[in-house]
Amino acid sequence: VKVAVIAEGEKVNEALAAGAHLAGSTDLVQDIMNGVMDFDRLIATPDMMPSIAKLGKVLGPRGLMPSPKSGTVTTEIKEAIEEFKKGKLEYRADKAGVVHVPFGKTAFSADDLLSNLEAIQESIDKNRPSG
Repeated sequence: VKVAVIAEGEKVNEALAAGAHLAGSTDLVQDIMNGVMDFDRLIATPDMMPSIAKLGKVLGPRGLMPSPKSGTVTTEIKEAIEEFKKGKLEYRADKAGVVHVPFGKTAFSADDLLSNLEAIQESIDKNRPSG
């Protein structure tokens, strides 16, 4: 999982040390506006959210826009990077009850995709609310 971090000051160095693929502040925002999308997750610090707001049209359709609800807007950069590198996933259900979740990439083998799908099914069964 390639993680990009938008932060300022020392947090940029902290992100790179924690294993972020890309890290920067306004320079990274500009790169993303110019089409550099070489990452799977984007994490941001709260102080950078005003400058990220203009990326909504680029990041939103791809599901990469940082949000506090998904844990991608945080001051704890190191912990967030570690969680996503370990495979933290979030899945959503739409109004019809259809669950939307990526469970692999086209480069994965059929066996890997099947095991990922089975793990997601177990997780959904375990976390489904009663009713």
